[in-house]
Amino acid sequence: MARPDPCADAPAPRNPLTQLTLEELRQRTSVKWRMHPPDVLPLWVAEMDVPLAPPVADALRRAVDLGDTGYPHGTAYAEALGDFAARRWGWHDFRVDHTTVVPDVMMGIVEVLRLVTDPGDAVVVCSPVYPPFYAFVTHADRQVIEAPLGPDRRMDPAALDEAFAQARARGRRPAFLLCNPHNPTGVVHRRDELGTVAELADRHGVRVISDEIHAPLVLPGAHFTPYLTVAGAENAFALTSASKAWNLAGLKAALAVAGPRAAADLRRMPEEVSHGPSHLGVVAHTAAFRAGGPWLDLLLDGLDGNRTLLATLLAQHLPSVAHHRPEGTYLAWLDCTGLGVATQRPTDAGVVSDVAGPARMFLDRARVALSSGHVFGTGGEGFVRLNFATSPAILTEAVTRMGEAVRAYRSGG
Repeated sequence: MARPDPCADAPAPRNPLTQLTLEELRQRTSVKWRMHPPDVLPLWVAEMDVPLAPPVADALRRAVDLGDTGYPHGTAYAEALGDFAARRWGWHDFRVDHTTVVPDVMMGIVEVLRLVTDPGDAVVVCSPVYPPFYAFVTHADRQVIEAPLGPDRRMDPAALDEAFAQARARGRRPAFLLCNPHNPTGVVHRRDELGTVAELADRHGVRVISDEIHAPLVLPGAHFTPYLTVAGAENAFALTSASKAWNLAGLKAALAVAGPRAAADLRRMPEEVSHGPSHLGVVAHTAAFRAGGPWLDLLLDGLDGNRTLLATLLAQHLPSVAHHRPEGTYLAWLDCTGLGVATQRPTDAGVVSDVAGPARMFLDRARVALSSGHVFGTGGEGFVRLNFATSPAILTEAVTRMGEAVRAYRSGG
């Protein structure tokens, strides 16, 4: 007699993006769900509509049950990242002793910039790019130089070469802030492209700092290459965390990682920087990298499905919107310049420029909140960024509303 299968009644693994209803999501108090009125579907900020991964929730519950809410200590976070990087990306020479914990990726970037650049020095970015790159760099008393992406939305070596030369001419210690994978375009840089970056940086004496917060979110068809594994990147830095892939933005903790020739610089990081991360943040991020792989795989399958669904919905409801299938992240960069949405609007004081035209129109008329492209720098005006890390039902409703809004706008309604 055959033995019963002990797994026969086990529930099938579920897509994390389909586990919460809109009513449940609206109970959240984070900025995504409280910035706009309840009738708005929020697809703007980089928060996902998912429950916590069970290994992360379990680790946090255990810490709370133990009253383990003191100061962070040890290298468990870096060890977990190193193991994850070896399994997922083939990064087998990851050095735990070349890391330090920082409050979050952007604060870590600023602190690394303070180590390797001087006030007034230039920092190159590839626009359009994550808006805090501009704000944090300028607030740190450095100047931004743009190297715009090419028409294919990938890094342009000629633009980088020119920007690196300008940066070197303007200051003693220039830097390049790399977004790997790239936000907002969803491009995952290839190893050969990163090798070109390393060659150009070495030629011009530019230090590279790679923001790799979206690294675990590479979708089928692409492969993530850690910048520090590229030949010539030995004096560079990478900043990463589990924040985006496991939805942990409110649990502050990130890691700065130095290449072998940058480790001495990282050791100069002021001790007080390590006081900023949350102990519960360290617990959560460690659990994500150590045991969150199966949950991440389910998420990536769901994001891949949503990526395909979004392309179908756009073709059906917004055929005038140009869209390139993102290779990574859960962000879609939509070219709305073909919609004919006015970039000027009337007010009581007259007619004023409205660079947020498409995003404003979708918010006002469709009640869908998106990120306006103009804040991403040169090349962003007329675009919107859409976060598709939500349920297929919400994504379908949002794009349907957007299509209806465009039709009403064009008819003068």
